[in-house]
Order: sequence, then structure tokens, then C-alpha cells
Amino acid sequence: MSKKAAAAEPRYIAQNRKARHDYQILQTWEAGIALCGTEVKSCREGHASLKEAWARVVAGEIFVIGMHISPYAQGTVGAHDETRMRKLLLHATEIRKISREVEGEGRTLVPLALYWKKHLVKCRLALVAGKRQSDKRADVSKREAERDIKRIMKERNQR
Repeated sequence: MSKKAAAAEPRYIAQNRKARHDYQILQTWEAGIALCGTEVKSCREGHASLKEAWARVVAGEIFVIGMHISPYAQGTVGAHDETRMRKLLLHATEIRKISREVEGEGRTLVPLALYWKKHLVKCRLALVAGKRQSDKRADVSKREAERDIKRIMKERNQR
């Protein structure tokens, strides 16, 4: 793999894998995130979690609520609050568009991933709608069927 290809791939800090299972993803955006120094250092060590995180539009700005970033181990004075509201950095036009789309019934904003892009921490934000239990079962059965088909094709090609 070349250096350009390696640099183009994001290095993930945290992912919200359960969001893909629980929600239907309608649209995604890449946003910067405002972090303090000890939060960035903690992210470098991989101490972040998006399990209970969600986002909200407040007064023309978007904030992530419930994202957990552990305190930096070597930090002393001025340690950050682990689950504070963190501001997402988006253009005003994007924020207006997102706020219009969130107003739809049963829609919410969920962060899918936190990752490094060059030297900056980015957040993959998604507009989602909840899935019903039957939709979740259908997705699982579809995934298993595709897995079985691939296995059978692989066995057939090896003969």
C-alpha cells in the first residue's frame, strides 16, 4: 500500500456499530469537532466511546451529547468532563439543512464514527430513522443469506 493510500484512509478512534443495526441511515456528513487539549490526547490513546451518543441542534449550532472521552492519564490540572456537550463544526448552510431534515417525524442525529483525518479529529454524523424489530430481523436474514451464497460459491470454485 502506498503512502497516499494509507493517508487517505481514516484512522478510527471510535465507531458506533450499534447505530447501523438500530437505525436506518438516511444521510451522512463529515464534521469537525471542538475538543480541548486533554481530550485530543485521550483520543490519540483510543479512549473514546460513542455508544450512548446523539446530536442535537441548539440555537443554530450542533452539539454531540453523551460522547464519552476518558480523562487523559498524564493530565493534571484542568481535566475535562468526560461526557460534556461537544460542538460540531459545520458550515451554517449545512446546519440549516440538517435542522430542517431533523424536524421530520422519527428522525434524529447520531454520530457514527470518530476518526483522524490528517491531524484533525472528525466526526461522521448521520441522519437516522428508527428501525422496527422486523426490519432488524430482515437485515440479519439477508446478511446470513449473502454469507451462505459466498460460501457456496467459494466451495464451487475450489472444486
